[in-house]
Amino acid sequence: MMRDEAYNINPLILMNAYRFALKDCVDTTAHYVGQEYVLFRYNEIVEFLGVFQLKSLKPFRKTALMDLGNIPKNVLVLPIGICYVPTDNQYKKLGNIFYNPVKKIIAKNRFDFNIIHAHFTWPQGYAGARLKEEFGTPFVVTGHGYDVYSLPFKDHEWQEKIEYVLNTADHVITVSQSNLACIKKLDVSTPVTVIPNGFRSDLFYPRDSSECRKLLNLTQDKKIILTVGNLEPVKGQKYLVEAVQRIVRERKDILCVIVGAGKLRTALERQIHSLGLEDYVMLAGGKPHDEIPLWMNACDLFVLPSLNEGNPTVMFEALGCGKPFVGTRVGGVPEVVTSDEYGLLVEPADPDDLAKKILVALDREWDREAILRYAERFTWEKIAKEIVGVYEWVLG
Repeated sequence: MMRDEAYNINPLILMNAYRFALKDCVDTTAHYVGQEYVLFRYNEIVEFLGVFQLKSLKPFRKTALMDLGNIPKNVLVLPIGICYVPTDNQYKKLGNIFYNPVKKIIAKNRFDFNIIHAHFTWPQGYAGARLKEEFGTPFVVTGHGYDVYSLPFKDHEWQEKIEYVLNTADHVITVSQSNLACIKKLDVSTPVTVIPNGFRSDLFYPRDSSECRKLLNLTQDKKIILTVGNLEPVKGQKYLVEAVQRIVRERKDILCVIVGAGKLRTALERQIHSLGLEDYVMLAGGKPHDEIPLWMNACDLFVLPSLNEGNPTVMFEALGCGKPFVGTRVGGVPEVVTSDEYGLLVEPADPDDLAKKILVALDREWDREAILRYAERFTWEKIAKEIVGVYEWVLG
C-alpha cells in the first residue's frame, strides 16, 4: 500500500485508558492515517463512589483515565461507561461487559472504520474479536504485558479466552520477544510482530540537570537515583529501598527519588523509617506525565527494580534523556539494554545485586551521546510507522 493510501486507513482503537504511553502511541499514529476512533472504558461504579472523594479511587476515575490535551484533529475520543465489581469472577466476564456498549456506540455514531486495533488482549481484545465477527472488519490486537505472560496461564478458562482473541485476530503485535515466547506456548496460528514501546522525543530529551533540580527543589550536591512507577508490588520499590540501605554504607552523597502513587505508599514510608533512610529516600508522589521529563533530567541514574514487565515505557524515556539505566532482567528489558554502554542489568528481587550495580553505575563516566543515539530508534514516530505498516499489511 502506498503512503497516500495509508490516509484511507481509519482505525477503531479500543483501550483501557487514553493517557501516558497509549495516548502517545495513538496520537503519533494519527499522523499517518485518516480518522482514528478511540474508545476507552471506565467503571461507572467508581464514578458513583467518587462522590465520597476516596483517594484510593482517584486514579481510576474517568477524568484520571483520559488526557485530552493536544489531541490531533483526526482523533475522536469517547469514554465507555461499564459497571463491574473488581473481582476475579467479574473480570472474566469483562469482555462481554465491554463489548456490548461498544457495539451500541458504534451503531449509534456510524463510525466509518475499516480496521480494529485493541490494546491488551483482555477485555479490549475480546471486544475487538467479537466486533470482527459482527462487522467482518480486519482486527489487530497488541499484547502488552500481564495479558500475555500471566492471564493465559492462570487456568484453562483463561487460556481458552486469550487463545480465542489471538486466533481471531488477523495480526498480533506484542512489545517484546519475551512476550512472543509466551504466545508460542499457546495454541495460536496468527502471525505475530514484535514492536517495542517508544517515547515522545518532543518531551523526553536532554535538559540542564541543575535547572531541572532548581525547578523541582532538589539538592544540587548529591547523586540522584530515580525510579518512576505505580507503587505496586510488581514494581519492586521495596527492593530499591533495601538496596539504598546497602549503598549508604559505601557513600552518603546519594538521594533516591521514588516518583509514583499507589497502595504501597504507607508500607514504603514505614520501611524507609525503620531503616533510618529518611535522608536518603524521597517519596515524591504521583506526577503529571509532562512533568516526568524534569525528574528524568534531574537524576544521575534511572533505576527500574520491577519483578515483571512487558516493555516499560519509562526505560525508553530515560534513555531519551540520555540517562544510564539500571534495571532487572525481566520482560523486554534485556532486549533493549543489550550493552553496558546504555545500562546495567540485575536479577529481580535481589537488593544486593541492585546495590552493587547502582554503585558501579554512579562511579562510571557514561557516554551520554551514545545513549541518545541508541534511543533514537525507539521514538514514537518510528514505532508508529511500524504499527501503520501492520495495518497496511492486514488491509493489503
